[in-house]
Amino acid sequence: MRRIALVTLVVDDYDEAIRHYTEALGFRLVEDTPRPDGSRWVVVEPGELGPASGGTGLLLARAKDEAQRGRVGDQTGGRVGFFLHTDDFARDYDRMRAAGVTFLEEPRHEPYGSVVVFQDLYGNRWDLLQPAQ
Repeated sequence: MRRIALVTLVVDDYDEAIRHYTEALGFRLVEDTPRPDGSRWVVVEPGELGPASGGTGLLLARAKDEAQRGRVGDQTGGRVGFFLHTDDFARDYDRMRAAGVTFLEEPRHEPYGSVVVFQDLYGNRWDLLQPAQ
């Protein structure tokens, strides 16, 4: 079986990114391992605590130079680049809003499901999406 296991997200700071993804977005910290060069291997993924979901995780990679720092928050040129599926749109929307997540629109109910665009800590755009049944 083949699947995309990780997607790299360039961040300014490991600890602030971990806090944002775990506390505000409800992800879980899967791994935080120091590396010999002073960087860290930090992986978060959506889902409840427990065994790994087998889904795609985010590798939170601290920017190492000016070129990478210039990409923080703009990895997709201002487009929605990440899609967080949920099985309970209202629950996750309300929880994220209470945690201070910035939403860029009001929730919409489209033929394909309930959706709202939000920004992560750095300004990357995401869809929170509950697909239609």
